Amino acid sequence: MRSQILEFCAEEAHTVPGDRARNRPAQHEAMFWVMGMRRYGWIRELKDVTPEGYFRYLAVPAEGRA
Repeated sequence: MRSQILEFCAEEAHTVPGDRARNRPAQHEAMFWVMGMRRYGWIRELKDVTPEGYFRYLAVPAEGRA
């Protein structure tokens, strides 16, 4: 799952519902992975939100991870 999320968010920022639509995991599973990856520096959230109120996430390059 991690590699799929990183691939999806590598070029452009996406929301959890956008990731879920592409990869088809359950909503709670997608959120679990995104929050864990955010906590450990694999992805970061952008401060602006979509009109629907969702945060967008972008993959952190390997050399920028903590």
